[in-house]
Amino acid sequence: MLTILGFAMIATFLVLIMLKKMSPIAALVLIPALFCVFVGKGAKLGDYVIEGVGSLAPTAAMLMFAIVYFGVMIDVGLFDPIVRAILKFCKADPLRIVVGTALLAAIVSLDGDGSTTFMITVSAMYPLYKRLKMSLVVMTGVAAMANGVMNTLPWGGPTARAATALKLDASDIFVPMIPALAVGLAFVIALSYVLGRRERARLGVLTLDEVLVEEKEPETVLVGAGAGSGSGTGTSKATGGSGSALPEEEPQDDGFRGLDPNRATLRPKLYWFNALLTVALLTAMIMEWLPIPVLFLLGAALALTVNFPHIPDQKARLAAHADNVLNVAGMVFAAAVFTGVLQGTGMVDHMAKWMVDVIPAGMGPHMALVTGVLSLPLTYFMSNDGFYFGVLPVLAEAGAAHGVTPLEMARASLVGQPLHMSSPLVPAVYVLVGMAKVEFGDHTRFVVKWAALTCLVILGAGILFGII
Repeated sequence: MLTILGFAMIATFLVLIMLKKMSPIAALVLIPALFCVFVGKGAKLGDYVIEGVGSLAPTAAMLMFAIVYFGVMIDVGLFDPIVRAILKFCKADPLRIVVGTALLAAIVSLDGDGSTTFMITVSAMYPLYKRLKMSLVVMTGVAAMANGVMNTLPWGGPTARAATALKLDASDIFVPMIPALAVGLAFVIALSYVLGRRERARLGVLTLDEVLVEEKEPETVLVGAGAGSGSGTGTSKATGGSGSALPEEEPQDDGFRGLDPNRATLRPKLYWFNALLTVALLTAMIMEWLPIPVLFLLGAALALTVNFPHIPDQKARLAAHADNVLNVAGMVFAAAVFTGVLQGTGMVDHMAKWMVDVIPAGMGPHMALVTGVLSLPLTYFMSNDGFYFGVLPVLAEAGAAHGVTPLEMARASLVGQPLHMSSPLVPAVYVLVGMAKVEFGDHTRFVVKWAALTCLVILGAGILFGII
């Protein structure tokens, strides 16, 4: 019964948010509360929620201060060189813009943090999609899939969890997986090319003049290599006639200030301080010198103090990023209700056991393949912790009985990450859709099929290369 109710709860949640009958926050809170009553454990709802909130509180704190930190870094211009390079490549071509989104997300994902990747990617690319009237779900989908492939880095989380759960070395799991993951990333870039061609066919290749004709603001700001301020007449030209400069959103439009080369928050004299601070912060994260929430808390405080020594300026920066902080923190704590009920009532344990039990005995020698396929739905419907610490050891034990090594099982378990990154239980995805102003249901409808296909490509490549 708990198995059926668990799947029913997840299905109800997904259907309601995809049909836009409820907001994600309301659905994350009310649906599990209702099913908790159905299970007959309504009296323990408070305990489940408090336990869930307690387990996710460090994640919420990390995201809150990470948003502030990287928001400040975007404000002061730390990522402007990367942005300018991507914009110069993209020009005003929808195809290049979508491919550029995948490349930027993949590059920034090297830091191992999904929230950071999405903040930088959306800040850079959102104005282009908005001005050219491109599909924003294409941006969120491509970014999520690229980040999902890169999330398998040893410091990204899943690989470390698999290594811990099966008592293996993370490098032994990850290094042999590199060819298959490279194929997966190449597939994401190829897919972004196809999606970009669709956008190009729908919109055409626009020139800067054509974009400016549609502007309603009397004044534009040009971004890109060598771009300066617009003339205020709405007829500014790109430098050199290349079309590589594009109009940036006015702050009052959508709250994006990340690409304006003349914004008041730039701190060019502090560029190397901010770069070294960010490198030191990421190094400390990888080396685990301090808990990640503590690192971001210290980093945000130091970044604000050095870049904006005056208290009114600090307050202004905090206010500028308050919407994102509130949206993400609220979503995380709402997700705590969902996960708290799933785990507290025992639904997730029964679901995992059922999935293992339904595997035919004849599939024993192919448990790595089974694990790779199961990683798609299981990492989507439950947290990485639940899958890697709760389900993977059981699957690995079943595989060991048929001669399948733990290393093969661990590698196969990483296959589902491109889909996992769009799971409603992943806090970072709310940073992505929130900053992009995309409905979570719209993002889900678009990305699930493509992300699942990416996972299967990685699995196929792993089998072909003899890795899995």
